[in-house]
Amino acid sequence: MAKGTAKSEESGSPRLPAGRHGLPREFIVQNQRERIITALVDTVAEHGYNATTVAHITKAASVSRRTFYEHFADKEACFLAAYDMVADHLRDSMRAAAESFEEWPQQVRAALATMLSFLAGEPELARLVMTEPVAAGGEIAARHRASVQGFAEILKAGRPQHGGARPLPEATEETVIGGIVSLIVREISSGRAERLEELLPDLVELTLAPYLGNEEAERLARSGS
Repeated sequence: MAKGTAKSEESGSPRLPAGRHGLPREFIVQNQRERIITALVDTVAEHGYNATTVAHITKAASVSRRTFYEHFADKEACFLAAYDMVADHLRDSMRAAAESFEEWPQQVRAALATMLSFLAGEPELARLVMTEPVAAGGEIAARHRASVQGFAEILKAGRPQHGGARPLPEATEETVIGGIVSLIVREISSGRAERLEELLPDLVELTLAPYLGNEEAERLARSGS
């Protein structure tokens, strides 16, 4: 820990000392904002979004209410800032993983594997981005729905591979994504976030089936190719 800083007993995050510390204003502001966001993640993981209060967050971040409101209009704005940081990172990671393969089924597997690995390794963030938005409702739930639909662009690339007599329904991607989210939320809500990677074969099969047919989807999902 750097000289001249203290540590919050509640959150374990560095706390600026009281008084004239001589640090640039930009550093202070960024440090405070990051501590508040970290505290939001921790307190939501402990209490759930609806039961979390600004008082919980400020205590965990070791900042005053005034400092909190200098950075965020309210609890919802703070949650959205944390949500966007995690969701953007997850989206970019999934896209990068998919782009490392040429074949569409492999792109789907890579994107799903990357998502599951991240969520399994960060249970608190998994809850933040997958289960709490539904409970929160309002703008948070709307932001979550828009975010998860970002996976649709990867799925739509598989439409040319559909060999059925009828074209795929317009809602195919939305339906597939809804199924994926439902299975992930079930595991997180049951306290099994660390086992999410075990869902990969099932999610690959679920995702590929509308485009490639059930038999081919099952074969690819179980073969790992």
